[in-house]
This record gives sequence, C-alpha cells and structure tokens, in this order.
Amino acid sequence: MLTKKHNKFLDGKHFHNLKSTVINYGHGSITLSLSLFILFCFSSLLFFGIWQQPPPPLRRMPLRPLSTTPSTNYGVAVVSTPPTECRAGVSVYIYDLPPEFNIGLLEDCQHLNRFANMCPYVANRGLGQPLPSLGPAWFATNQFTSEMLFHARLEGHPCRTHDPARADLFYVPFYGGLHMSSKSREPDPAVRDALAVRMVEHVVGLSPWWQRRRGRDHFITLGRTAWDFMRKSDGGLDIGANALLHMPAVKNMSVLVVERQPWTGKNQHGLPYPSYFHPNTSGEMLTWQEKMRRSKRPYLFSFIGKARKGGEAMAAIRNEMMRQCEASPRCELVNCAANESSCHDPAEVLRVMTRSEFCLQAPGDSFTRRSTFDSLLAGCIPVFSSRHTCYTQYAWFLPEDWRSYSVFIEADGLKLTKKIEDELMKITPERREKMRSEVIGLIPRVTYAHPNGTRLGFGDAVDVALEALGKHIVDKSI
Repeated sequence: MLTKKHNKFLDGKHFHNLKSTVINYGHGSITLSLSLFILFCFSSLLFFGIWQQPPPPLRRMPLRPLSTTPSTNYGVAVVSTPPTECRAGVSVYIYDLPPEFNIGLLEDCQHLNRFANMCPYVANRGLGQPLPSLGPAWFATNQFTSEMLFHARLEGHPCRTHDPARADLFYVPFYGGLHMSSKSREPDPAVRDALAVRMVEHVVGLSPWWQRRRGRDHFITLGRTAWDFMRKSDGGLDIGANALLHMPAVKNMSVLVVERQPWTGKNQHGLPYPSYFHPNTSGEMLTWQEKMRRSKRPYLFSFIGKARKGGEAMAAIRNEMMRQCEASPRCELVNCAANESSCHDPAEVLRVMTRSEFCLQAPGDSFTRRSTFDSLLAGCIPVFSSRHTCYTQYAWFLPEDWRSYSVFIEADGLKLTKKIEDELMKITPERREKMRSEVIGLIPRVTYAHPNGTRLGFGDAVDVALEALGKHIVDKSI
C-alpha cells in the first residue's frame, strides 16, 4: 500500500489530473427540534466541564525567556509584537500542517541525526542552547536547523497573513531536513519517501489555494543540501536521500535550501546556513558590527576543519589548504581531528576568525559549508576555491560582484593554481579594509534574527528571502 502511494505521487500525470477535494457537509434538512436538542447537549457539556477543549495552536503559546527555557522545551512557539509595516511587500500565509510534518518530528529528537543527539539543538525553536558568556543574542545553533528558524521567525513576521485569500505567498512548514537525516539509513526507499509523499498529498489534494497557480506561489525551506532530497531512480549511488525534490508538485514550488544543485536546481534557491547570532534588536546588531570593525587581526588567514580521506578533488583541495596554513606563520590552523571540542565551541570558532583577515573556505562533504557564514559573522573575508561553495548558491543574499567581499583561488584538478599566502599578500591593507567593511555590512542579511525580535531596524535572512520570493514569484505573475 505504501509503495503504491509512493509511486502515485512520483508520477507527474497524477499531479496534473488531481482535482481539489470538495467536502459535502450533507444533503437534506435538519429539524428544528433536533437542532435545539444538540445545542442543549453541547451547552450542558461546556457548563459541567466535561467537554475537553483541544489545545490552542502551538504558535499562540508564549515563548518564555530563553535564559530560563529548559533544554527539552523544543515545542515552544512564538508570540511577538511585530512592526506595522511589511518591508518585503508581500503577504505570506503559513499552512497549518499536521504535527507529523514538523513539530511532531521533534518528539523523537534523540534519533533525528545518527551522528548527534539533536535534542539540545532543536530546543528554543531551533536556536539551540543559550550562550550566556557571549551575550543574550547568542546560541549554540546547529547548522541543520534553518527550516525551524525560518518557521519560527515567520510565525510572528509582519508580512504574515492569516487569510489565505489575501496571500501572495504560501509557506509549507515541512521539516524535511530533520526527517531526511532520521531516515538516511533506512534501506527501503519507499519508507524514506513516505512522509514527503503524505505532505505533498496533504497540500496538493486538500488545498484550493494550490490550484490557483498549481503551487508556483508556494515555497518550502530545507535545512540540508539539495543532494539529500534528489535520490536518483536509475540505481546509482544511494547516499540515504529521499526523492522529495524530484516530485513534480515540488518542482512547481520554490525550494529554499542551504545548498542548491547548481546545474538543474532551477527552482532551488540558496538559503544561508545559520550561525550563532540571533539578535532581538538593531542595537545588538550594530554593537556586534562595530566590534568586528575594531577587532585586531594579527593573522593574515586561518583555517578551521579537518582533513578528508580519499582521492576526490574536494578532499585534495581541503587537505592542500590545511597543509599551506600549517606551513605559514601568518596562518592560524585549528585541526578538528586533534581539537574536535574547539571546532564545536562557538566562542573558540569566533575567537579564531575574529583574529584573521581572511578565512579559508574549502569544500566539505559537499560544495558549501556553514563556516562561510561564521566567517561573514566574524568580519573575516572568505577565500574560496570552488564557485559552487558560494557564488552559484546565495545570489539573493550576497553581492553579484564576488570580488567586493571574497577571494577566489581557483583549483585545477587536485591542486590550487596559486599559493594562498602569496595571493593574499598582494591585497593591500586599504583593499582589505574595504572588503572587510563590505563583509560586515552583509551580516544582517545572512543572520536569522531572534523569533521574538520586534522592530528590528534591519532586514534579516528571512526578510531578504521574502522580498526575493516576491520579485521571483509575484512580480512574474506566474
């Protein structure tokens, strides 16, 4: 039965022929006496307290101060007092999906990732645990929780509308990344796909708003790379992915994902990896930016990471970056193989990056890495060796002129074409200062503001995404 449903929703013909579900609430009449009887019974139940009212929607529960929120309180929701204006100029409706598609997944947070217990990280709506030593705006945020952060921020956003008839955009809050990672070792592809199939069935089959533009004004956010949702059907290498992004209905939507497929992902748009900073106010943002402008940077460049095994190009380039860093007195190296705890300590990561002019950003298991956004947060100019680590990914968030905020040292096969230190030394102090100023100016655009933030005074990553979606979808009148 499961396999049959899976095949049906991977079949494009089914999506084109699917009709809206119309619920008929009855034929014929109800007598006045029967109506009065039902009304009397219902009133009596309410009066005697027998009737059990359902809990209010999760989004209406207040968010307690994060300094006192228990680490297991991952179901807390947001109530904020947003500004009166919607800066993005679009109205967004959030689908009220059954819990199995989002917050229900968090009930088994210990098994959301085979490498780590995610319970501390999904706490506080995906912000993770507070870092009081760094300040009230700082959290130990996991790199894979952007789908939760986006959802939490949007729930109290001034662009949100509760009336779907007035919406320009429709947001489907599916925690597909967390679900994918929990099922990556499942041998049966149909089981891996099952929840995504049910999600598509729910939205496409039950929503009249889908039919308005066949989903072209709908979008989802995913906290993992596109490769985790693009399992091939030709029997190729199976890395535990599901087939969400191959489903015809999802291809009609806009997909905001931390790493897009650069060649065929036309409906995919890069979304920043979350870092550790989630300000409530513009004052917190301005204070941090000013601190980065004044920070002393005794090292020319730095690298935080560990070597990769294997003969692939990405592993070879990363290892070459590490070798060059270790060999230079102008570079600070943090080898995560020997200092794993330091690499997972936000304070240590920021300490190293804020002491460096440039931060090397080698590809990891895939093209992109969360470290790119840690680097921007630290006012450290990123150095790339692959265009797909940043330039083909985050067009909505970063300048088209990549030279204004970054350095590119091209890789030729398994080697870098130039020596890193020599290339960085060619950049004058005046040019470095200008580039760093550009980087620091980008911090708000790649930051996920605290969901309770009000009257921020700056556009964060969610604001930028909504504005870009408005231009991409609404202005095109698709």
